[in-house]
Amino acid sequence: MSYRIVVDFDLCESNAICMQVAPEVFEVRDDDFLYILDETPGEDLRAKVDEAVQRCPKQAISIAEG
Repeated sequence: MSYRIVVDFDLCESNAICMQVAPEVFEVRDDDFLYILDETPGEDLRAKVDEAVQRCPKQAISIAEG
């Protein structure tokens, strides 16, 4: 089952918790903005992405299935 990462950048504080959990997918750069390195990561990263979604303090990250 494929999925896509969705970030509400209006809510995102770029606190980098998601980057700590899944650095293959998320990156906060020197400009203090969050970048999604891979919007459609493989199932091998799904557990990390799920954890990043759960740990986001602003609930700015979600997953769109399909």
